[in-house]
Amino acid sequence: MNSSLDQMQESRRALEDPLFAGLPGDAEISFEFFPPKSEKMEKQLWDAVVTLEPLAPRFVSVTYGAGGSTRERTHATVARIVKETGLPAAAHLTCVEASKDEIREVAQAYWDTGVKHIVALRGDPPAEGKAFEPHPEGYATAAELVAGLKEIAPFEISVAAYPETHPEANCPQSDLDNLRRKLDAGASRGITQFFFDSEKFFRFRDAAAAAGIEAELVPGILPVSNVAQTRKFAGMCGAKIPGWMDELFDGLDERPAARQLIAATIAAEMCRKLYAGGVRQFHFYTLNRAELAYAICHLLGKRPAAPAKEQAA
Repeated sequence: MNSSLDQMQESRRALEDPLFAGLPGDAEISFEFFPPKSEKMEKQLWDAVVTLEPLAPRFVSVTYGAGGSTRERTHATVARIVKETGLPAAAHLTCVEASKDEIREVAQAYWDTGVKHIVALRGDPPAEGKAFEPHPEGYATAAELVAGLKEIAPFEISVAAYPETHPEANCPQSDLDNLRRKLDAGASRGITQFFFDSEKFFRFRDAAAAAGIEAELVPGILPVSNVAQTRKFAGMCGAKIPGWMDELFDGLDERPAARQLIAATIAAEMCRKLYAGGVRQFHFYTLNRAELAYAICHLLGKRPAAPAKEQAA
C-alpha cells in the first residue's frame, strides 16, 4: 500500500465485499519443503512440487535437519528441483555441529549446483531439550553464518524472524537486535516463524520499523494439516495457538476432510487480513502437501502461469 488512505480503502473493501472477491493476484509467494526419507515420501514431495510450480513462486526452499542430519538429502532435493523444474531453489543451512570449513564445502557445492539462495539459520540442537552449543571451529550465531556465506559467494540470503519472540531471547527488543545483526551481515529478508494471529505480525512489523529495520519481512504461513504436530512445533518455537483455534479442531481427529477444510479457512482468512494490512509476500510451510497452500494462494488471486509456448503464441 502506498498510503494509509489506500490501506483504509482496502480494509473497507475487505469488510464490505465478499472476502476474496476481486483480488488481482499481485501477492508474491514462496514455499518450503523438507527432504523426503522414503520412496513414498519422495513421491509425495514431487507431487507437491508439480502441483505448486505453475503458481510461479519466487522461490522454494528445502529444510536442513538438526545437526546436519539431512545434509545429503537436502542437497539431493535442492539439486533435483534445480535440474527438473524452472523454480528458483533455496537451501537451508545451519551452524549446528559443523565447522566453518564444512559449511564452506556445503555452500560451495550449492553455488556450483546453481543454488544462489540460502536460508541461513543458527539451527536447533540435535537433541531436543538441550541448549545450543557452537562447534569449536564453527559459527556461533546466524549473523556470523550470514557474514561467512557472503565471503564464500554473493548468495541471496534469507533469515528467520520471530513475531512472538524467539524462545531463547530475553526480551522482544534483544530479539529484534539479533534480527538487525543478521540483516546488517548481508541478509536480504526475514521470513517469520508461523503464527495464528495477524495482529502479532502487524505489531512485529511496526516494532521492526521503529527499530530502523527496513528489510522485507515475509510472514510464514502454516496451514494446519496435522493438529498434534502443529502443537509440537508451536511449543518448540514459542508460537501460541489461540484457544478458539484449538476448539475448532476438537473432534476432528478422525475427519481429515473436515479438518482440512477448517485449516484452509483459518489460514486463508488470516492471509486476507495480512493482505488488507499491506502484505504482498507470503511464505508457506507446506509440510510437503500442496492442496492447502494451493487453495489459499487461489483465494489470494494467484492463478497458474501460462506455459512458455502459450505465452509465445
